[in-house]
Amino acid sequence: MIAPYIACIRKEIQMKVVFVHGKESGPWGTKIRLLARVAQERGLEVMSPDFTGVMDPDERVRILLAEIEEEASDRLVLVGSSMGGYVVTVASQALRPTGLFLMAPAFYLPGYLQQDPRPQADKTVVVHGWDDDIVPPDHAIRFARRHQAELHLLRAGHALMERLPMVERLFGEFLDEMIGE
Repeated sequence: MIAPYIACIRKEIQMKVVFVHGKESGPWGTKIRLLARVAQERGLEVMSPDFTGVMDPDERVRILLAEIEEEASDRLVLVGSSMGGYVVTVASQALRPTGLFLMAPAFYLPGYLQQDPRPQADKTVVVHGWDDDIVPPDHAIRFARRHQAELHLLRAGHALMERLPMVERLFGEFLDEMIGE
């Protein structure tokens, strides 16, 4: 009898999870689909805007801010991969989300307006691959140290595909903390 009650409580959670994909991926790639399922299993609403064709990271920030303002929710979690990690971190300065979950975030790279964006969230988690040949793991370490973010370094490349089950588990634990389980 308790399980249906718990399910009802979970459906009442007013939290939106917004996924922002990387430069050369799309809004519903393998990683985002898997993590969206993790969020939906917890009764959370998900969205993943399409930034295909928008190569300027700071233009993506402007688009995201305009889109999120239209989709306001009680609590917000921003999830970004690669360039999307930069985008959600910069956007967090205006949106003040409950949490940031960053996968191989593109920090300290040429062509990005803010070289050291300051995350504005109750909790920030960074997951990065030791074998990342696009964004060096030292960038994630530097960011995490500077902003006291939780950091997970995995034996994986930039897309983290070799360790998706671990990324799913870390994301699930992160969401559980965000919703107070």
